[in-house]
Amino acid sequence: MDLAFDNVFYETAALVLLAAGLGFVGLVLRQPLVVAFIAAGVLAGPDALGLVTSSAFVETLSQISIAVLLFLVGLKLDLGLVRNLGRVAVATGLGQVGFTAAFGFLICLALGIGWLESLYIAVALTFSSTIIIVKLLSDKQEIDSLHGRIALGFLIVQDIFVVLAMVALSAIGVGAAAEDGGLGQALRLAAGGLGMLALVFLFIRYIATPLLRQVARSPELLVIAAVGWAAGLAALGDWVGFGKELGGLLAGVALASTPYREAIVSRLASLRDFLLLFFFLHLGAAIDLGGLGAQVWPALVLSVFVLVGNPLIVLAIMGWMGYRRRTGFLAGLTVAQISEFSLIFMAMGVTLGHVSEGALGLVTLVGLVTIALSVYMITYSHHLFAVFEPWLGAFERPSPFRERTPDAVGADEGAYDVIVFGLGRFGRSIGTGLRARGLRVLGVDFDPEALAAWSRLGLDARFGDATDAEAPAHLPLAGVRAVVAAVTRTNGPLTEAHPQLALLHGLRAARFEGRVVLSADDPEEAARLRALGADDVLVPFEDAAARAVDRILAP
Repeated sequence: MDLAFDNVFYETAALVLLAAGLGFVGLVLRQPLVVAFIAAGVLAGPDALGLVTSSAFVETLSQISIAVLLFLVGLKLDLGLVRNLGRVAVATGLGQVGFTAAFGFLICLALGIGWLESLYIAVALTFSSTIIIVKLLSDKQEIDSLHGRIALGFLIVQDIFVVLAMVALSAIGVGAAAEDGGLGQALRLAAGGLGMLALVFLFIRYIATPLLRQVARSPELLVIAAVGWAAGLAALGDWVGFGKELGGLLAGVALASTPYREAIVSRLASLRDFLLLFFFLHLGAAIDLGGLGAQVWPALVLSVFVLVGNPLIVLAIMGWMGYRRRTGFLAGLTVAQISEFSLIFMAMGVTLGHVSEGALGLVTLVGLVTIALSVYMITYSHHLFAVFEPWLGAFERPSPFRERTPDAVGADEGAYDVIVFGLGRFGRSIGTGLRARGLRVLGVDFDPEALAAWSRLGLDARFGDATDAEAPAHLPLAGVRAVVAAVTRTNGPLTEAHPQLALLHGLRAARFEGRVVLSADDPEEAARLRALGADDVLVPFEDAAARAVDRILAP
């Protein structure tokens, strides 16, 4: 069927409407837009509806989208943030990348794929989608949980590896161009590269923050200036010979240490998503449906490896480092898919002539399968853990020391009157108030900084996660009069993974007989928690407002 238009505007309108329609279907099926956009590209391609005729226009927008995406990746690479990465994030991230690449390479060779394409595919399998994972963890209110923070840590390590892989590919392309052009071309490329690095260094050192301080006075101008800077350095990188990708990346690195980084990231998120539509449309339209049948078996094998092998690798590494199997399992499920960067990486390989369009199609198939299935795996992670827990004992040390507090004070039964989960500002205020009334208080949190702040107040602390229904079983509950959940930002569906319900169920399982006091963001959620068995529910904003009214009307 050929529905081609003879007008670029009509064609663009049709493509965006098709993507929006498939995006709505994906929303109903709880799928990320990446899947819908690739499906839209396949449908719009020459083997289906034939909508894409202005291929040069779509390809140009695709290239701009890659430059913007890598610009946003560069914005994350603040040197201070990289220096502060924990050992767990570094070890887990590097271990997962190394093992996935090694085993993926061997699997590809066993499938009869050439060594160079096997190497490309194996590296592509190591990338996980930060965008999808952050969205899913945020929807589940687990972005601040222990496994959520660990996952974000090793995703940063993966992003750094993405950067290094892109730089390596650009260097290979530069080397090939220099070889073709002789000594003069090599000198030109070297001079251009040094010039770009010098420009970025001077910009960071003397210009970036003062300039953005002025530009940020207008939010609209901040967006335009950021896009212009990203596109300008991408164009400069392409002109020098290093590629648009590396230029866009350097543009982001140049702004990563400024105080306006987060504002730029948040304002460009929607533009990034819109432009990425054209990358995936271009990618999907380029897939040869006729030759796709031969890729189904390799795609299934590699998909199983990503869906099962990647989580097991993370689970094994975290178990060896002293984490409980629950934490390792939940964190491991976040890497059970490949990323949009996997497809960009393979597309760069096609441009360099290292891999075929068929290899790109194979990785695209793996992306569709793993992204579609991992969404449900992460969404129902706690149910999956309950199913597989009996077989995960080998991935946990006899003493998972990283999730225990060996130097906790007063660990004996009957040592405390109240236990407070969540040691943020709200929890600390509750703890100090209870101590002022003469009560003995134990605080529980998974955040080392929160535990340290609590301990500085002279209060006892334990390592624990409110989302872990097993946590109460490890606490000295005998003689405790009340357990309080002071966990903030708890809004979200009241599923078993909800921190308030997880704690309530865990206390029931531990046969706790004292009062259970939970927290909610609104009176409706508070009523539901009371109906589910909570003795009382704190609603911080409502409670504070009521107290404020009393003080305002006091004589």
